[in-house]
Amino acid sequence: MAVPARDASDLSDGRPAVRIASPKGKWILLTTVLGSSMALLDSTVVNVALPTIGRDLDASLSALQWTVNGYMLSLAGLILLGGSLGDRFGRRKIFVIGVVWFAAASLLCGLAPNVGVLIAARVLQGVGGALLTPGSLAIIQASFHPDDRARAIGLWSGFGGVGAAVGPFLGGWLVDGPGWRWVFLLNIPVALVCAPIALLHVPESAGGTSRPAEAEGGGGGSHRGFDVLGAVLGALSLALVTYALIEATSGSVLVWVAAVGGVLAGVAFVYVERRRPDPMMPPDIFASRQFTAVNLVTLCVYAAFGGFFFLTVLQLQVVAGYSALQAGTALLPTTALMLLFSARSGEISQRIGPRIPLTVGPLLCAAGVLLMLRVGEDASYVADVLPALLVMGLGIVTLVAPLTATVLASVDVGRAGLASGINNAAARVAGLLAVAALPLLTGMGEEAYRSADAFDAAFRRAMPLCAGVLVVGAVLAFTTVRRPPPGFLRPECHTHGSLTAPSLEPYLPRGVLGAQKSPGSPGLPVR
Repeated sequence: MAVPARDASDLSDGRPAVRIASPKGKWILLTTVLGSSMALLDSTVVNVALPTIGRDLDASLSALQWTVNGYMLSLAGLILLGGSLGDRFGRRKIFVIGVVWFAAASLLCGLAPNVGVLIAARVLQGVGGALLTPGSLAIIQASFHPDDRARAIGLWSGFGGVGAAVGPFLGGWLVDGPGWRWVFLLNIPVALVCAPIALLHVPESAGGTSRPAEAEGGGGGSHRGFDVLGAVLGALSLALVTYALIEATSGSVLVWVAAVGGVLAGVAFVYVERRRPDPMMPPDIFASRQFTAVNLVTLCVYAAFGGFFFLTVLQLQVVAGYSALQAGTALLPTTALMLLFSARSGEISQRIGPRIPLTVGPLLCAAGVLLMLRVGEDASYVADVLPALLVMGLGIVTLVAPLTATVLASVDVGRAGLASGINNAAARVAGLLAVAALPLLTGMGEEAYRSADAFDAAFRRAMPLCAGVLVVGAVLAFTTVRRPPPGFLRPECHTHGSLTAPSLEPYLPRGVLGAQKSPGSPGLPVR
């Protein structure tokens, strides 16, 4: 008996692919944008609230560092595992769990009676973010028709960028208005809208292998199992090193134990990844010199960004006397430039190659960082703050899109999603370590944020360090990055708005869609 041919737009399990103009397509876009925006907002919005949180909870500077880094630690350490869980158990299921988990942790943050509870809740928030962030993009990639997928991803990244851009402004408004606790409590009504829409309108999807195996041309990296041990060792190493950096001034034996333990956990992580059949971070992906080089550039650039924005928001409030709303609003030009011109920057880099943008971009950022040295007591926004942030924004615009494109072009097509995930995690790790290390390197004491003179002195030591790291990134890019070969894989996310990490790029498990465009089709890679 003849078997009826499946329509080319059907998914592998027979469900029709969703069109973006359909009601279901609009619901899918809405819930994925809402979910990812919660995680993006909490990566930026909290910085603006730090001085107020410190005063209200009588927190030391190290406690404020942990308030930022607790979230980044669990998010960076578990984001690759979160994507694997969605592939195995269902992307909608893990996404919804992530949304609910994130909302519950946000409630705990908003009700925290002391800074210890707040830090613990922030760690839990990061776990929720690691579940929902990769899931939101994977849902779009697995649900939409091939002809609509690039547009859907563009809308998702654009609206997500807007959410990240307004984060500091929104945070400042909430801190000066209803209070800092609403920075976290705001996530609850968003989740109450997002989760039911996902359950009602998002089709479930899962893939037995989220990336093609070696025999399928992907060079390895399948998700036949879960690298839980690798995820635990990676997160443990980050946690111990972060603790050692933040608490180093105490000089206690525990700090030395944590530092040694962090290094040993890192060595154990590499050992496990080299021997597992299904590692979270396959070491052989770094056999590509270009991939290794661009990740080193990423580490330099995002370490500088993490330290710069953490300290700048504090400098504006503690030293320049800005309110939380004024400090949050001050950052809008940087993110506005990213939203307006990042796509254009990506087009230019495709024509001239990534080497020049990845060299010039960090140098412009370094100049913007050094211009912030003009910001002191009673600083003028137009004369002192704005020029620095505009130059910084131009530098970020110049480098972010080429960075993502170079990451994708440096690996086989079947490993593009893995490469993007590793690069995203590397950026978050860099920011995490910078926030932990800069106060130590600049002699910033536990009570420095309560004293304008003490904080200003440390800030002036920190900015040249950030600029120096950016110059190192520029030198690395100039000496190691080369033009990709013809027909290389191009990013689907064209609009960038996040200051904490590059955009995640989608991957598509083989067989999810019955029909796909050829590997050479720009904007729609075959995974």
